[in-house]
Amino acid sequence: MQHPLQYPLTLNFKIAALAPQISVTDASGREILYVRQKLMKLRDKIHVFADSSQAQELYEINADRILDWSARFVFTDPQGRTVGAVQRQGTRSIWKATYDIQEASGGGLYTIVEEQPWLKVIDYFVEEIPFVGIFSGYLFSPTYGVQSTATGQTALRITKRKTFLSKTFVIDNLAGMLPESEEVATLLGIMIMVLHERRRE
Repeated sequence: MQHPLQYPLTLNFKIAALAPQISVTDASGREILYVRQKLMKLRDKIHVFADSSQAQELYEINADRILDWSARFVFTDPQGRTVGAVQRQGTRSIWKATYDIQEASGGGLYTIVEEQPWLKVIDYFVEEIPFVGIFSGYLFSPTYGVQSTATGQTALRITKRKTFLSKTFVIDNLAGMLPESEEVATLLGIMIMVLHERRRE
């Protein structure tokens, strides 16, 4: 993954696939990350590749516990070095999705916060209306702010958009260039958030 990244990034989540797949492209349309999560695993173990050919593995993501909404996911590189982690705030996330992104040492970097949780409820009910439901993704666009732990400022904003065959999340950079280590941990944390939040819809 080449740095600095070219924003906006587009995270495409395929919901028609047997196993969840995420492809991330930059502003030029170049694929920079790809994930295919295996189904029916008691403990999440996710391999992150440079692209959909799956020829080059960049990172591995491992959960610290089995089937737990508050599990901590640790990111490691091919040499086994920790590059960051993310953990969902269990109780708080029942209404408003909240995830803490951590640096390699375990210190807090950013918090992903669902900015308008009520939109999720409206979107769900509109989806159930025949014919109208297929357009719900164009009517409602839930957003998530990635807030700096140090300053409280929103560094990135994630906007969810739905198409007929997939869900798309657009990541806009509001803070300028991020350090490479923070950018890697943050992007991997966003991918975990997307994989988990799909289960609530």
